Amino acid sequence: MTISFKVSENTKQEMIDYFEDKKRIKTPPYAIFQADECDTVVTLYESGKVVFQGISADIDANMWKQRERKLNPNSNIEEKNSNDKKEKKDIYIDPKIYNASCIGSDEVGTGDYFGPIVVTASLVKKEDIKFLEKLGVKDSKKLTDDKILEIVPKFKDKIIYESIILNNNDYNNYYNENLNMNKIKAILHNKVLYKLAHEHSDYDYIIVDEFAKPYVYYNYLKDTPNVQRNITFLTKGETKSLAVACSSLICRYIFINYFDKIGKDLDMFLPKGASETVDKTALEIVNKYGFDKLKEVAKLNFKNTDKIKEMINKK
Repeated sequence: MTISFKVSENTKQEMIDYFEDKKRIKTPPYAIFQADECDTVVTLYESGKVVFQGISADIDANMWKQRERKLNPNSNIEEKNSNDKKEKKDIYIDPKIYNASCIGSDEVGTGDYFGPIVVTASLVKKEDIKFLEKLGVKDSKKLTDDKILEIVPKFKDKIIYESIILNNNDYNNYYNENLNMNKIKAILHNKVLYKLAHEHSDYDYIIVDEFAKPYVYYNYLKDTPNVQRNITFLTKGETKSLAVACSSLICRYIFINYFDKIGKDLDMFLPKGASETVDKTALEIVNKYGFDKLKEVAKLNFKNTDKIKEMINKK
């Protein structure tokens, strides 16, 4: 994956300082530096263009996009993503599903060390489709956090949805060898889908943005008393169903607001994802509030926790 966009002078300087010890010896023409950030290669050019390449490119790019917006609220970030063209060629959208009345679910926060997990199921009826497309919900994956905060209030009161927020304290209490991330997700998806489907019968399909094969998903729910059946599992579901897209945006809307509140309560800027920057921020939290504070704001089963413990022991 390759992601690129331009940053302002103050963000450039922060990047230069941050990557000082991670720079490669050789630098491409017209580049200020090229550096390694875990699984991502970051190249900053004199023009302000920054390129992220690698498995974690989206996570690292998102972190610096958020920083650019923080330092320059009026900055217009035009991102180029190598996956955009591939998706246009590879994704088949079934018109029978896309144009039907559907209940769809999605989740946010499972890849972020800080913040909760949010799962939402939405009911989108045929007559809602044009309205949602005009708002830009169809292209939900391309929307920035600021655009999400603008768009979601315009439609969330016009459709029916059900959301669950699993805060960090509860997540850390629940998580164990027999209750892993995917099982937690399956339980939460099932809760919102079952409630919505049994309160409303005017739908054609129930769609889940597939994170596990159907037989695995249902196996996770074998001890659950009320299981929603007759689900259509779709990869890249938010592109193929506006119900899933709406759920994705509502999840992200809730997550952003919750995440920002955690940052304000801590009086700190919290980066999203699970990068080395996240480790450094977590260490600051420990130094300021004590290690137990992480249970309230982070997912302790992530590898980041072990890295933070190592940093503490090196002191």
